[in-house]
Amino acid sequence: MCGIAGFWGPSASSDALTSIARAMGEASVHRGPDGRGEFALPAVGLGLAHRRLAIIDLTEAGHQPMHSASGRWTVVFNGEIYNYLVARAELEKLRGGFAWRGHSDTELLVEALETWGVEGTLARCNGMFAFAAWDHAAGRLILARDRLGEKPLYYGTMPDGTLLFGSELRALYAHPSWRGAINRDAVGMLMHYNSIPAPFSVWQGVAKLPPAHWLEVRERRASAPRPYWSLRDAMQTGAASRTGAAGDDSLWVDRLETVLGEVVEQQMLSDVPLGAFLSGGIDSSLVVAMMQKRASQPVKTFTIGFREDAFDEARFAREVAAHLGTEHHEFYLTGGDALGVVPKLAEIYDEPFSDSSQVPTWLVSHFARQHVTVALSGDAGDELFAGYTRYLVGDGFWRRASKVPYPLRRAIAAGIGCMPSRAWDGLGAALGPACPKLLRNSPGDKFSRIARMLRERSPAGFYDELISHWKDPATLVPGARLAPLELAEAAARAGLSDIEFMQAHDTLAYLPNDILVKVDRAAMAVSLETRAPFLDRRVLEFAWTVPESLKVREGNGKWLMRELLARHVPRALFERPKQGFGVPLAGWLRGPLREWAESLLAPSALAESGLFDPAPIRKKWAEHLAGQGHWHYYLWDVLMFQAWFQRYRAQVS
Repeated sequence: MCGIAGFWGPSASSDALTSIARAMGEASVHRGPDGRGEFALPAVGLGLAHRRLAIIDLTEAGHQPMHSASGRWTVVFNGEIYNYLVARAELEKLRGGFAWRGHSDTELLVEALETWGVEGTLARCNGMFAFAAWDHAAGRLILARDRLGEKPLYYGTMPDGTLLFGSELRALYAHPSWRGAINRDAVGMLMHYNSIPAPFSVWQGVAKLPPAHWLEVRERRASAPRPYWSLRDAMQTGAASRTGAAGDDSLWVDRLETVLGEVVEQQMLSDVPLGAFLSGGIDSSLVVAMMQKRASQPVKTFTIGFREDAFDEARFAREVAAHLGTEHHEFYLTGGDALGVVPKLAEIYDEPFSDSSQVPTWLVSHFARQHVTVALSGDAGDELFAGYTRYLVGDGFWRRASKVPYPLRRAIAAGIGCMPSRAWDGLGAALGPACPKLLRNSPGDKFSRIARMLRERSPAGFYDELISHWKDPATLVPGARLAPLELAEAAARAGLSDIEFMQAHDTLAYLPNDILVKVDRAAMAVSLETRAPFLDRRVLEFAWTVPESLKVREGNGKWLMRELLARHVPRALFERPKQGFGVPLAGWLRGPLREWAESLLAPSALAESGLFDPAPIRKKWAEHLAGQGHWHYYLWDVLMFQAWFQRYRAQVS
């Protein structure tokens, strides 16, 4: 895991180009504290930079930028190719033997480009990565990103024609050609999705390379990104293969154990200390169980908890760890520990990002990094095996609501909206245990969302309302336009059920734009590599062959995962309501964060960027403080942009 950066601009001296490349690399030193390297081509005006977090082959043989044996290719690489030993053996056989300099996956990559070309290499590489490769023979630059978008890669052309790229935006700022103007549409999308989806970035003219794409740059002009793999195709192929047969349930459990076990074994390969996050939930417990089965010594596992929490999930992780025999580490935090992270978020995330679970994600990463350099996680289990509660709730709600004539739905929605949030909260408190379980936590917020969902005419619009924040971002960012994600059409073509549509939406959008961004930036801020076995291509493609009846059963998602975990852990340790690990954001904004938030939401502060209409924001802030609505997530979107703008406003040209 590393940080990469580079540029292609006017020709200059080797010293000048190397100095600029070094500065770009140093901007992301946290992504690679173990070493650095630069490469310059004065006649071309090309500079490449690499910051190394040494994981595989800690010797100088793993140093980057790395050149192929023939000298044709020069690569800077960020990530891991999990199947590199398999690909290496294939390459050796094809070449009739090869004298490797070391045993890094980067060396496999650069020699694979020599042997199989760009698309042939990408087809064979299974892992998480972003890389830049200079083809000396053709005078072209290649940029590529992994299938699911685990590793980031930004690129853009400046007004003077210089192409810049890097793992993080801060690397681009270090180039003297940098000029930045904020992308109004991207800010609007942040307000709606709480993240900025690829290919957009917060800056005009700077894009994120989409997952599973590569592009070619010739004479400083970048081609349109080209796909080398299609998640939509994998979904369609998997769905088509299910026709007519679920078969023996136990055989499906066997298949999941086989594919997940193989993936976990590959992802445990490391030349540095390795462990795993363990929340005590199904996803992380299953990953740890697969690890411990293959480990020669106790796996290091990590859990954090809040001392003030009435419901302490850390004890469940402790019990799972004790049963599996891991070397378990837990750290209990106070609210003050979590609050102390908030001022760092703009620096950590580099681009505006407002999923509030970013706070505990950084905290557990920071804790784990004190013991290991690599940590496996259970990310993507929910998306692949229908684990989110909203899938079941949303499916049931839409099936019932869609039977009600639309005019009547609108009338019901209007009636719900007549009652303020605090009144619904009061009613929920008065009902006590008689209140439906789903509505016990912040019923006012949920009834408000239910009203908005009832106004939708299609499953796609319904789900967008269920998961989004500001419905019409143009009300607070005048002129902002929401870019269509085109997921509904793709899902319809695949013939997916409503639950599968929601899974597809999240795998195509929520996972790469939110979850993976959250984890990458939090972990890399403390120089920790994270690996997610459920994101492996083999697990993903297998998951889409699994019939829905093996994912959702008896009112619960992830049925197949539960059955596999029960082979390794007693059900009593994991069969419980999904709790999640969040932060008490609503209370923080009314209490210890109120002064900080007020300073960022003041009309004068909101006016500084020239992007916001303060009126709707101030209205929600006043309602939140008065308890007339629970608008903490909406306000967090604005606050995270405001905090980012204060930190990086100097980059606006």
